[in-house]
Amino acid sequence: MEKKLVEEMQNMSSKLMKSYETFSAINEVDIATSPKTAVYNEDKLTLYKYDRTSEPTYKTPVLIVYALVNTYKMLDIQPDRSYIRNLLEAGLDVYLIDWGNPTKIDKYLSIDDYVNGYINNCVDFIRKKNRVEKINILSICQGGTLSVIYSSLYPNKVKNLVTHVTPIDFSTNDGLLFRWSKDMDFDKIVEGFGGLIPGDFLNQGFDMLKPMMKLQKQQTLTNSLDDKDKLMNFLRMEKWISESPDQAGECFKEFMKGFYQENKLVKGELEIGGKKVNLKNLTSNLLNIYATEDHLVPPAATIPLNDLVGSKDKELYSFKGGHIGVFVGSKSQKELAPAVTSWLKKRD
Repeated sequence: MEKKLVEEMQNMSSKLMKSYETFSAINEVDIATSPKTAVYNEDKLTLYKYDRTSEPTYKTPVLIVYALVNTYKMLDIQPDRSYIRNLLEAGLDVYLIDWGNPTKIDKYLSIDDYVNGYINNCVDFIRKKNRVEKINILSICQGGTLSVIYSSLYPNKVKNLVTHVTPIDFSTNDGLLFRWSKDMDFDKIVEGFGGLIPGDFLNQGFDMLKPMMKLQKQQTLTNSLDDKDKLMNFLRMEKWISESPDQAGECFKEFMKGFYQENKLVKGELEIGGKKVNLKNLTSNLLNIYATEDHLVPPAATIPLNDLVGSKDKELYSFKGGHIGVFVGSKSQKELAPAVTSWLKKRD
């Protein structure tokens, strides 16, 4: 017993020493390192074009529309787990919207501002720059919902639409977020925060959806202390979460009430900028991707999209994994990214 205790103490001492050496060797936690150039700015928004070392092999440029929650950097978390690098290596010309960090002056921004303003202006910039009538849109989560709305309002500007883990039908009770949201007073929440919803507040809510996640993270960190590669994987994800931007209160309120509580998009009751959003007007080719183990956007919220749109060419893609694993998991790099680029190539 005494000998075993001594061995365990020696092992622990050795691991602590290795951990110290590992931490000492880390100068910076770098994420989103794929080279890119800012080509358009509006208010807090920046439109980036990712740098290419060769000419694209696809005719149609791609615009990535990420959610307003968190940042796009998860798509380029590190070189060997980068959805964006996979798109570039396949030969796509890739643009991306960085929504920036809203401040008090932006608290009255509405869904109309984001869809008919920012997204439309970015699409028009890319169309003009590339001399094309239509572009491709790759959208993620809430960004997918906004892109579906946009594609319904501007079908003549979108050739192919790819939606990833996108909530459309909010009537489902699968997932705590959908159940909780139906009983919240979002007017009071926005008012209480002075019109700007803190990113930390939303992250705390996401943590509550999976309360054991904190413990799992602690275990992951402990097991990674003496392995620099594993530790960097962990730290990069934590850095991405910590950089979550605040939310414009008006848009947040419109989204939570109009979608989560009233399900206006599916019911055909949604109006944006005085225009009724009819999903049957979405006629672009559609690839709708959902994750089977998604606790944030359950499959039941995503799958109905294909039956609601007017697209003749539409496909539903099931990815075995979770909400974040769609983009950062090893399976995503080997399976999903090639499937998406292949689908786009056939329709280029």
